[in-house]
Amino acid sequence: MTIESWLQAAIADADRRGLPELKPLLETLARTTTVLRAADFNEDASGSALSAIRSPQSAVRNPQSAVRNPRAGQH
Repeated sequence: MTIESWLQAAIADADRRGLPELKPLLETLARTTTVLRAADFNEDASGSALSAIRSPQSAVRNPQSAVRNPRAGQH
């Protein structure tokens, strides 16, 4: 389903439900979705680019390893 076909169906559904005020919101959502899908961060979805960010992610999963603890070694 394309964004345009989704938008047409969503607007028709809103009209059937008596909610014409949704039309500008649906149009904005469709435009925003189009822009996000065209963004360059979506170009490589294969996962191969993830190897470059694994190290920072591991620090996020274990914040203590990423933060220098001045009390480390003290009991």
